[in-house]
Amino acid sequence: MRTASAGNTSRLLAIIVAALGYFVDVFDIWLFSSVRKASLEGLGLSGDQLKTVGESLLNWQMGGFIIGAILFGVVADKRGRLAVLFGSILTYSLANIANGFVTDISMYAACRFVAGVGLAGELGAGIALVSELVSTARRGWVTTFVATVGVTGSVAAPLLAKVVDWRTAYFIGGGMGLLLLLMRIGVFESGMFEQVKSRDDVKRGDFLALFKTPDRFKKYMATILCGAPVWFFAGLMMTFSPEVQKALGIADPKPAPDIIAIAALGLCIGDVIFGAFSQWMKSRRKAFWLAYVWMVAAVGAIFLLPMSASSFFWLMFVGGLGAGYWAVFVTTAGEVFGTNLRGTVATTAPSFVRGLVIPMSLGARALEPSLGYIGTLTVIGGIVLVAATWSVFTLPETFHRDLDFVED
Repeated sequence: MRTASAGNTSRLLAIIVAALGYFVDVFDIWLFSSVRKASLEGLGLSGDQLKTVGESLLNWQMGGFIIGAILFGVVADKRGRLAVLFGSILTYSLANIANGFVTDISMYAACRFVAGVGLAGELGAGIALVSELVSTARRGWVTTFVATVGVTGSVAAPLLAKVVDWRTAYFIGGGMGLLLLLMRIGVFESGMFEQVKSRDDVKRGDFLALFKTPDRFKKYMATILCGAPVWFFAGLMMTFSPEVQKALGIADPKPAPDIIAIAALGLCIGDVIFGAFSQWMKSRRKAFWLAYVWMVAAVGAIFLLPMSASSFFWLMFVGGLGAGYWAVFVTTAGEVFGTNLRGTVATTAPSFVRGLVIPMSLGARALEPSLGYIGTLTVIGGIVLVAATWSVFTLPETFHRDLDFVED
């Protein structure tokens, strides 16, 4: 039987491992965005191919997220949170290392897809695990810590991309993941999950159960859509910042790694701001509303005001602050559903939000010839905001929720 001291040590280790695991997760996502141009040029592409092929590769990665989310989400509730943490990190670490050896676009796409599958499991399993290990009062602070440490990976990736070759960057990303596996030894499974696992009357990890009733499906869709504005900003505004600057007529635009780094710094700080705001106001919903208003103001200023390279650079930082409510979003995703479906939802919801980049980018490609790039982003951003607003009205307030419950 574990002593209280051993239990506290294991709990702390689980929190640290979840945070560092998410760091490597986010690092990998933004590493592709940061080396997109250099890697594609290294494979012989140029001109418009850098954008069109880059969109395709991003969609392959996000498609992997969708498949991996369902796979690892079910495993998280059937086999446990730790099984996902081990499996996901091993998958995307090996995919990253393989990515450093690619010689053509088909190999590149395969590596991004497999990496996406692996990346889908990391965050949700980590959030589900730490949410069940800590008290209700501390839950928001702990998940904010995990998310904030993780999002710093989006700052580290573009900084690394500026100083090493793109192949070396992928090797480093994969190596970090493999080193992290060693830290996972000694982390214990959630006691709350173990209790549910021992019950024969509770069905665990049934993904289709999320669609069993209209009310449950509505709640699940709302959980996903409340996070959509983050990946409108991250997937379209940050990743394709060179194209956004060109459409705005900015002379001497800032390179993508610089924009991604400053916007990602905003994301990190925003996670702390909105995570703390949620705790102080004792409300997840109020944090969502504040973040949406903040993002609309920042993105609206970018689209409507005269833009220089410098003003765009700093407004992307401000926009990153607004998009930094991701910590509140992943906390909410881990609070809405019961223990027997928590791993599934906490894993699939963030991954499906990232997967929304696929319809967003395809929609942008279809609308751009008639609306122009900025007009297209305005329309897509408006649709995303309306969906997110509906979701917050739909979701219950989960701040005070005791997580020791199951879904029928």
